[in-house]
Amino acid sequence: QRQFVESGGGLVQPGGSLRLSCAASGFTLDYYAIGWFRQAPGKEREGVSCIESVDGTSYYADSVKGRFTISRDNAERTVYLQMNSLKLEDIAVYYCAADLRRYYCSDYWSTGNVMDYWGKGTLVTVSS
Repeated sequence: QRQFVESGGGLVQPGGSLRLSCAASGFTLDYYAIGWFRQAPGKEREGVSCIESVDGTSYYADSVKGRFTISRDNAERTVYLQMNSLKLEDIAVYYCAADLRRYYCSDYWSTGNVMDYWGKGTLVTVSS
């Protein structure tokens, strides 16, 4: 059974850091683009970052550029999101998702509509 499990969320002060992990079981990540998304209370889902499977080319939302870094370890079947300089506006449930049809990040990756498989999410809270 395919399963994505996100972890690493929690409470952090403004300016702090967290590292999210997305571990896959039941399938390999080698051939798929993987994205991180988030949804804040009362807001629409937002594409945060996407990483391609072949060379690790990555893409970021403007809101997180320079602060967040996505990476992957295909051997460990895990994708990471290093989040630095966290802000109040980063508060959200963070999800990882896989595009099971592409090894590259679609032009529409940030909509989430091209992603086929989703994890259940991990909550990130930023508060002083």
